[in-house]
Amino acid sequence: MAPRREDISDSSSRIARNTVMLYFRMLLMLFVGLYTSRVILRSLGVDDYGIYNAVGGLVTVFTFITGAISTATQRFLTYEIGRGDGDRLRRVFGASVFIQILISLVLVLLVETAGARFLHHRMDIPAGRMDAASFVLHTSVAVLVLNLLSVPYNAVILAHEKMGAYALISLMEAFLKLAVALLLAWSPFDKLRSYALLMLAVAFLTRLVYGIYCRRHFTESRGLPSWDPPLFSEMLSFALWSFFGSGSYILNTQGVNVVSNLFFGVAVNAARGVATQVEGMVKLFISNMLTAFNPQITKSWASGDRDYCFLLARKASKYAYLIILTLMLPLCLESHKLLELWLVDVPEYADLFVSLGFCTLLEMVVNPLHTIQLATGKVRRYFLLTGGVSYLLLPLVWLAFRLGAPAWSAYPLFFLVYLLTGGLRLALVHRDTGFPVGIYLKLLLRLAAVTLCAVPLPLALRLGMPEGLPRLALVLLTSVSAVLPASWLLALTPGEKAVVRSRLGRLRKTD
Repeated sequence: MAPRREDISDSSSRIARNTVMLYFRMLLMLFVGLYTSRVILRSLGVDDYGIYNAVGGLVTVFTFITGAISTATQRFLTYEIGRGDGDRLRRVFGASVFIQILISLVLVLLVETAGARFLHHRMDIPAGRMDAASFVLHTSVAVLVLNLLSVPYNAVILAHEKMGAYALISLMEAFLKLAVALLLAWSPFDKLRSYALLMLAVAFLTRLVYGIYCRRHFTESRGLPSWDPPLFSEMLSFALWSFFGSGSYILNTQGVNVVSNLFFGVAVNAARGVATQVEGMVKLFISNMLTAFNPQITKSWASGDRDYCFLLARKASKYAYLIILTLMLPLCLESHKLLELWLVDVPEYADLFVSLGFCTLLEMVVNPLHTIQLATGKVRRYFLLTGGVSYLLLPLVWLAFRLGAPAWSAYPLFFLVYLLTGGLRLALVHRDTGFPVGIYLKLLLRLAAVTLCAVPLPLALRLGMPEGLPRLALVLLTSVSAVLPASWLLALTPGEKAVVRSRLGRLRKTD
């Protein structure tokens, strides 16, 4: 049977609707997250906030295992939906739940042995706070297990592109975390312990809601965990290579957090924690857009429509970069003032780390190529090469710190390693799928031209005016004002411009 192309306008409309829904979710989560972080930092203080980030980072190092399983589950579910095979879809879901249970048991064993030993013998924890740090370790691993058990339910919601439900459950989780922040100020007990325990309660409630929703709406999620040796072997092989490759990102980011603690103490961890919060908020904008694109990229590959698959990947890369530039340009130029308005008491180095966070975000621009490669199922060589290069980052950072480099040097090292990884990713995807490298490189050159046109005016204002609210307002305004016309002239295609004009015309008629 010849592959049948899904109606492109219907597909594009679905991507647009899902993106709008996810951005609505993200904006609310952004405001809630900003306020929550401020309250938590004030309630815990710099030392306890640093302890939570350092110990949480130690546990998060182990999540590169969960990320691999999540990637495999998402890919297999979406692929089977694209093929329309309901029986295999049910088998995939049952096998994925069984895998999560096994991995959870392994993770508990690893964290409670190797992780606990590392905490007590290697990490720099302020005097008198080791017992509280140990409590954070235990609760963090429980949160990790609950999140892992939610993976198949998350994946099936995204595979079916039910972004409205995904947005509502995510918002529920965000408001629960806000409630935790407000309750923490009134806690009569040790605030670090209280925070860790309340975050565990949030994870439990979120897991419960995901399970109830999926069982009511998706028949494949109503079965029991199942032992399916052929499928188990196929998914586990995919997950193990994904674990080796993409897991390096979690290991590097959280590993650098742990290494920073060893060389510089919890004060730098607090600064990195703030920078990571800001990077996470920017990533929300990007990942929400990519979340809307990824199922369509995988389904179009599964149905045999290669040209549309490649077109979606290029569009997703372009929009990812434009989002990064729009948000990070003013953040890089005015990080200190923005952090002052947000946190009041800004940890040392936090503004510098936020400005350098641009280096870590660029890796997301080539993420759509990663989605294409996963859709093919040919992941062994891909993850072996890209993962092998990515694993260079952590030892390079450790060596740099050992030789006396400052804490901020981790960021340019991250950029250099992931620039090389991105080039490898493009070459491998081209080899395995025929993805057009020339067209993609021309796109990247146009995006570089957008940057060169957008930066000079806000940078001149930043250098020519004294720090304060007037400069902040002008830099914010000119940053957005410079990026938008440059994107229109240099990045958008005639078809995309026509869509924008059409949407604006409808808005005018509505008014």
